[in-house]
Amino acid sequence: MATKSELPEITDAPFDDALSERYLVYALSTITARSLPDLRDGLKPVHRRLLWAMRLLRLDPSAGYKKCARVVGDVIGKYHPHGDQSVYDAMVRLAQTFSLRYPLVDGQGNFGNVDGDNAAAYRYTEAKLTQVAIDLMAGLDDGTVDFKPTYNGEDEEPELMPGLFPNLLANGASGIAVGMATSIPPHNAAELIDAATHLIDNPQATDAAMMDFVAGPDFPTGGIVADSAEIIALAYATGRGAFRVRARWEVEDLGRGTWAIVVSEIPYGIQKGKLIEQIATLINDKKLPILADVRDESDAEVRIVIEPRSRTVDPTVLMDGLFRMTDLEVRVSLNLNVLDATRTPRVMGLREVLSEWVKFQIEVLVRRSNHRLGKIADRLELLGGYLIAYLNLDRVIEIIRTEDEPKPVMMAEFGLTDRQAEAILNMRLRSLRRLEEMEIKSERDKLEKERETLQALVESPARQRTKLKKDLAELKKRYGPETDIGRRRTRIEEAGPAREIPLEAMVEREPITVILSQRGWIRAMRGHVELSAAETLKFKEGDGPAFAFHAQTTDRLLLVSADGRFYTLAADKLPGGRGFGEPVKLMVDIEGEGSIVALLKANAAPKLLLASSDGRGFVTSAAGALAETRKGKQVVNLRPGARLQVVRPVGEGHDRVAVIGDNRKLAVFRLSELPEMARGQGVTMQRYRDGGLSDATTFRDETGLTWSMGGESGRTRTEEMGPWFTARGAAGRMPPTGFPRNNRFT
Repeated sequence: MATKSELPEITDAPFDDALSERYLVYALSTITARSLPDLRDGLKPVHRRLLWAMRLLRLDPSAGYKKCARVVGDVIGKYHPHGDQSVYDAMVRLAQTFSLRYPLVDGQGNFGNVDGDNAAAYRYTEAKLTQVAIDLMAGLDDGTVDFKPTYNGEDEEPELMPGLFPNLLANGASGIAVGMATSIPPHNAAELIDAATHLIDNPQATDAAMMDFVAGPDFPTGGIVADSAEIIALAYATGRGAFRVRARWEVEDLGRGTWAIVVSEIPYGIQKGKLIEQIATLINDKKLPILADVRDESDAEVRIVIEPRSRTVDPTVLMDGLFRMTDLEVRVSLNLNVLDATRTPRVMGLREVLSEWVKFQIEVLVRRSNHRLGKIADRLELLGGYLIAYLNLDRVIEIIRTEDEPKPVMMAEFGLTDRQAEAILNMRLRSLRRLEEMEIKSERDKLEKERETLQALVESPARQRTKLKKDLAELKKRYGPETDIGRRRTRIEEAGPAREIPLEAMVEREPITVILSQRGWIRAMRGHVELSAAETLKFKEGDGPAFAFHAQTTDRLLLVSADGRFYTLAADKLPGGRGFGEPVKLMVDIEGEGSIVALLKANAAPKLLLASSDGRGFVTSAAGALAETRKGKQVVNLRPGARLQVVRPVGEGHDRVAVIGDNRKLAVFRLSELPEMARGQGVTMQRYRDGGLSDATTFRDETGLTWSMGGESGRTRTEEMGPWFTARGAAGRMPPTGFPRNNRFT
């Protein structure tokens, strides 16, 4: 048992303070060493260590492949003491052409696919570096970045990758830390190089100027960014936002009027297998009736075939429905939260990210130049010693032959440094020839000239900017838009949000004849039959036709009860014409024994004239009267004892209202005197001493008032209507001769 002196020191501290202190350490570790990429090379530590280990294994693009197990073993054994599966997963992502816009690892074997299948185990797969990775690591041997000890102190690893490739924005990154996250979509490297070049010449360039070069994200899977230029620019200016990404599709003609939709590119980060499952679920659940089938005909290229229910379906309407209901349209977030040069997490805009990256590349350029100057100074020191030896060759040989310790003697006699004397002593006899002396002088002259150039570069910021622009231009040749790897894959095409699918688009349009009986039994006969034939149809005993009209299966119908409540029926859901139909009360919840006063198409007219038996009325919108539930919508608020009497479409151009009461008094006034309301009691249309309102209608001033007279139609010209023209609310007078005795206009 351990004695008290052997136990670690126990500190008495509040639990919440100790917990917060330790959690803060964990949070900082997660933020800076795991989740957020560094602005300068765009890598997280695990990715940086993977590339470094592969570089030490000499897995260059021109070399052969090696087992991924060997790479993962080196990484977790020397640099990254974490789980082998997490390291391998990171390596797999670096090799997936559908995950990275510019893959850093060239994989051989099964590295997963866009369907969402996992990669094979690392003992089966092989890998090597790509040219992109070489460009990203260029300069590691030139003193451009600092190295730090590995976790066990046995080796060293670079703190950053100094290469000129703009990896952070080109390949993007994503990660979730403690209290913060990052999400950076991939971009086109050539566009980033152009934007960086512009910033070198114009350090004060605005955020808007960046949009002249960077059009938007460029995903490895292609697709279409459907947002406007203003939305994209705002996201890049603030460093936060989201992009609406759609699949790329086209209509393929199958002949004989048939067609299918072919999706060739899907949104970034979406698994094709799950996407097809989503579409198939819509078909099985009949949530998108205009969709018939989906097939996956993909090979190396994505090809998803979507078949419509019929050839009359509008392709854009079908795709709008799929955009709304599936991952054929997604939002890819932008959160430019990165570690800056001081390892501090910050959210930056596009211009600031590129500006900081340019500063880092200038620093790399200066460090490379200083490193080279040091190498040149060392070499010139040796060359100076060699020349002294050649000028005094006989004496040097004599000293070497006669002296027991020739090194200090030569240093004292010829003023040599220790390195120079050591180099002379290590010279081979075959080097003591005249040609070697000439080569040394030539090399010295070249190095001195190079030193002058580098010194001028180090001392001149203008020269540094010019040199960086030349290097960027050289890099762009490899990733330019004319190359296979550099051409833009994602189109930027502004498009509005996916539209709500109208009912008529969800149903195949067919003609029907709607018939409602006096006792409320409804049915729909196929085709437009003669309305006069409705009376010859079979009805239940004591029943007969009440309403009959032509419609389409895509129509919505307004059913109005005498209590002022409006109900909505879908024409395609009506029972068939065989038999007596079905009670309409099975389709909507009509309260009590309320009688039905109207059944009409919702699109019969934009507006409806509503009038109650007590002579009050108003105009309402037909679209606003549509109900969303079985319980309907209360549109007319009736006074006690009154009932809804008239529901009549207001025809185009109608500007007059004619009202007749039970007392056979007719009044005509202007339609503009009636208010348009969504709900209410309305205003007084006609005044009565006895009885109430019998009927009301609207008409055009130019055509005059018409009414039904058996099989004929009666009519009174406008110029003859003078005695009946009055203000709203008047009592009126007896109608013209020939007006029906039932006091009805129809």
